[in-house]
Amino acid sequence: MFTYIKESVEELRNNVTLPSRAESSNLMVIVAVFSILFALATWGVDTVFSKIIKLYFNNVLN
Repeated sequence: MFTYIKESVEELRNNVTLPSRAESSNLMVIVAVFSILFALATWGVDTVFSKIIKLYFNNVLN
């Protein structure tokens, strides 16, 4: 376990490079836009399915 932690820290120090501030900002905007689009798509599908289920049960119960 200690060897794993030691090797992980060493790899982080030697092999990982952080993106620039500008690149991080661009990536943050991309993630935010796709998150909003995915949320809207999920809301849309949920709304459509909800209406279909309501129609189905209204016809079955009447």
